[in-house]
Amino acid sequence: MVSQSPPEDQVWPDADPAASGPVPTAERLVTLDFIRGIAVVGILAANIVGFSAPPAAYSWPGAYPQPMGRTGDLVWLAQYLLIDGKMRGLFSLLFGASMMLFMERAWARGASRWLQARRLIWLGLFGLAHMVFLYWGDILYLYAFAGLVALVFVHHEPDKLLGLGLAWYVAGAVFLSVTTGAPALAEHSASQGAASSADAAQIAAAAGNAAARGKRELAAYSSGSYPAELAFFAREHSNQLVQQPVYALLETVPLMLIGMALYNYGLFGGERDSRRLRKWAWAGIVAGLALTLPLGLWAVAEGFPYFLTKFVFDGIVQFPHLPMVLGLVVLLALWAPGAAKDWLGVRFVAAGRMAFSNYIGTSLVMMLIFRHWALGYYGELSRVQLLIPMALGWVLILAWSKPWLEHFRYGPLEWLWRCLTYWRLFPFRK
Repeated sequence: MVSQSPPEDQVWPDADPAASGPVPTAERLVTLDFIRGIAVVGILAANIVGFSAPPAAYSWPGAYPQPMGRTGDLVWLAQYLLIDGKMRGLFSLLFGASMMLFMERAWARGASRWLQARRLIWLGLFGLAHMVFLYWGDILYLYAFAGLVALVFVHHEPDKLLGLGLAWYVAGAVFLSVTTGAPALAEHSASQGAASSADAAQIAAAAGNAAARGKRELAAYSSGSYPAELAFFAREHSNQLVQQPVYALLETVPLMLIGMALYNYGLFGGERDSRRLRKWAWAGIVAGLALTLPLGLWAVAEGFPYFLTKFVFDGIVQFPHLPMVLGLVVLLALWAPGAAKDWLGVRFVAAGRMAFSNYIGTSLVMMLIFRHWALGYYGELSRVQLLIPMALGWVLILAWSKPWLEHFRYGPLEWLWRCLTYWRLFPFRK
């Protein structure tokens, strides 16, 4: 299915405001909501370390406050194989598909991409607030920036979107592999005594600086007041305002373009040959796992050297991420029409319809669990023990979304976002 766009001179301010409302529930694609519900649960699994420990520990176990141990290594490896990068990639694809769905409905109502641009700007402001006040690892600001870039390409045919997205992603993966691989090679040379004393000292200093940043973070979130935490963020994390757009250009934008292409191909509307797609999807997942597992075992066997772990976690793994993410989204899209009807699937659909509220709400709940002025578990739990608050978050997401939507039209933040996007008040209760 290829969306037909309106003439280029049709702009949002001239559209009929009454015809520019949000997509009614009956018009939604249940497949997108179902996959988004799974992704928002998976994002919590990816972020649980970031909620509970210094940022460096997110990708480098050497910065984790508690000893890893053999079991902790296995938990890290399982998350590395199945969660890290995959859930973010899945969300990025879905975001691109949702942008095309939004634009298709907007065009049908006489609007244009300016409406989507305003929607993304509001999302970016929500993301900034989330990043500063709740969780440094926000992705909404990242997605808003990437979405504005991807918006330039909404009129392209799906073949062009797919080709551009794939080529762009591979170029970003090469860049990340080279920039993380060079320090890892120097680190290896230093460990073998093949580097100069100056290079070895520089490598050791970099790892030491990362550990020192982790200790400052641990102190800030384990003892200071909430205003002191905000001041710490301003000192230590404000550079993310620049880093995130750079990362968006390397990974997020191309994945959104691929998601836009998959939507136009009809993947999320059940319009493709399921048998052939299922075969290719499983091939992508198996190939991705087969290529990822040796990288994870390499980092574990070496004891997580700083630059090697960064190379394994943020660099070369970008290549096997892509077939895994594509395989996952295809399998979930094929599974969704049937699975979304059972008791658990219905809850995933509800969680996906409220993904914005669930994403921000999870950050609030995890802040109350880990910050010292609340329950105070920041830096106190092992990697294995983190499975407990993670499971609690999953239960909360799946437990409250369906009952909420039985009484209200939207999740609370979804409703606010819509009102701001269209600049008018919509009914909230059913």
